[in-house]
Amino acid sequence: MRHNQIRFLFLNIGHFLDHLFMLVFAAVAALRLTNEWGISYAELIPYATPGFVAFGVCAILAGWIADKWSHEGMMVIFFIGIGASSILASFASSPVQMAGALVLIGIFAAIYHPVGLSMIVRGLKKTGVPIAVNGIFGNMGVATAALITGLFVDNAGWQSAFFVPGILSIMVGLLYLWFVVYGEKPDNETKQTASSDKQTVAADTPKNYLIRVFAVIFFTTAVGGLIFQSTTFALPKVFDERLSDLAGTATMVGWYTFLVFSLAALAQLVVGYLVDRHSIRLIFAVIALLQAVFFLVMAQLSGIAALLMAFAFMFMVFGQIPINDVLVGRMAKSEWRSRAFALRYLVTFSVMASAVPLIGWVHGGWGFDRLFVILGFAAMAIFVAVLGLPKIKNVS
Repeated sequence: MRHNQIRFLFLNIGHFLDHLFMLVFAAVAALRLTNEWGISYAELIPYATPGFVAFGVCAILAGWIADKWSHEGMMVIFFIGIGASSILASFASSPVQMAGALVLIGIFAAIYHPVGLSMIVRGLKKTGVPIAVNGIFGNMGVATAALITGLFVDNAGWQSAFFVPGILSIMVGLLYLWFVVYGEKPDNETKQTASSDKQTVAADTPKNYLIRVFAVIFFTTAVGGLIFQSTTFALPKVFDERLSDLAGTATMVGWYTFLVFSLAALAQLVVGYLVDRHSIRLIFAVIALLQAVFFLVMAQLSGIAALLMAFAFMFMVFGQIPINDVLVGRMAKSEWRSRAFALRYLVTFSVMASAVPLIGWVHGGWGFDRLFVILGFAAMAIFVAVLGLPKIKNVS
């Protein structure tokens, strides 16, 4: 296996673990901690907010360090740091202690997107499919968080849902250090990557078009972050309430959540293929419009109908993810690409942090019906913004 292929495999595993760790608490809180700590769901989940703030704010610093120092070195820190932080979370005995551990998880989790995605697109002309494949791994991390948490909660206690993945991540980090950082890098492969990377930059793109593109990227990133966090964080609780006849245990809630997330993850591969061959603006607009429709329909559903509609809107939510990454990868120069990805994810995760208290507030006052209506209007705002993407070679 070539060095680049080994690195790509480890980067995909990293994306899987990144999203896994950020959502273990959501499933644990929904399925067990509310009873064990004697606190309501609406009161408990805001303790995750500082972790998501760190997830966003620290992305800029991580991207800057990677560009100035070493992308590979930052990935080693990511694997080992996030694993150790998760192990620490398993020893929490109060919401405040858990919040502190989640902040550390968020700090190390912030490394992945600006650093890992910059490494994914390095030297590639067509970035849609590689970003999509990497995105599927991230989404499988989202899906597996609910599944393994449910299994651990029912069979080994909630602490094991943090402890076991933490040990796994540290082991992966050591293997990454051995095979990728210290592994043999053929000279011809390194030169080919450096040469082809220069060809990915759109040097002749007018400045006003760049401004318009990045304005759309950052707006849709912000609103899309709200939608992504609200759906992925709340879905275990949605299923716990609306699939009561189908999912009577934590394990079953986890299985249904895993089923929806894992099937919907395939949307990224479909969208990645399409954006390499067709108009990004058209694909983006269709996805946003369908999201709006599906959210509004979901507001009143329960049972099997809710399960099917959840798959439909998650297919669109996951399908949107690679589009902005493709745009950033095409429009940003290699020497500041990590920082461009960092800024994009700073916006994403900062808004995602605000989604956590929003979920608690909306659920405590009106239930999930109102939340899905809010998300429907948010998706419509994305649709309107996408219509403003300029018609230039790199994005249409």
